[in-house]
Amino acid sequence: MSHQNNQAEMIKEISGVNPYKCMKCGKCTATCPAFDEMDIKPHQFVSYVQSGNVQALAESKSLWKCLSCFACVERCPRDVQPGRIIDAARQIVVRQRGGNYLTADEIPALLDEELPQQLLVSAYRRYKR
Repeated sequence: MSHQNNQAEMIKEISGVNPYKCMKCGKCTATCPAFDEMDIKPHQFVSYVQSGNVQALAESKSLWKCLSCFACVERCPRDVQPGRIIDAARQIVVRQRGGNYLTADEIPALLDEELPQQLLVSAYRRYKR
């Protein structure tokens, strides 16, 4: 099994999602509030995992533009959950880098004053494992 296919299998395992259930309806992308800033759209993430092209996902800016709001998960008629696939791909990239995506010093400059504190705590708990 190639490295790309192995990573695609890891994404499926981490996300707990079956990307082959996707019927390419595009409802996930139509619902996504960040889709204008994405080079790979949510429904395309599913296709990339299906084809095993994980390297393109890892290098895309979409991986970090996703808001993890899971609007795509709510909208999917087949329960494919593209947001979980994106989250799993992020986890693989973070693991490969062997460290944190951001240092603690970089975070304050990126924060919006309107950002709920609960979001920060939740993100910290998730990505500090």
